[in-house]
Amino acid sequence: MTQSKQHLDFDTLNELKVVMGDEFSLLIDTFKNDSIVRVQAIKDAVASVDPEEIRRAAHSFKGSASNMGATELTRLCRELEDLGRSGQVEGSQNLLEQITTEYECVESLLKGL
Repeated sequence: MTQSKQHLDFDTLNELKVVMGDEFSLLIDTFKNDSIVRVQAIKDAVASVDPEEIRRAAHSFKGSASNMGATELTRLCRELEDLGRSGQVEGSQNLLEQITTEYECVESLLKGL
């Protein structure tokens, strides 16, 4: 349980569950489907070696991850966003790999809800 708390803020998820009610599972599905698109956008941005595109794609996924209480994913996206904002691309591939791995972990945890 401690390890999963590193990945998801269960207080945030419980609040969402209360607010969303019967629609909570739809929210989870929407997040998962949306995340596929957002991860691909980050992959494309990193491949294009365009710091502004990297910043934009990471910012977009950061907001989505934050709303779902995916704390480590949010942190990684923020780090990539900051990298792009600074005009840098060095290290973006490593962060992309970490984001991809973390998203897979979050997705797996969300399946268990």
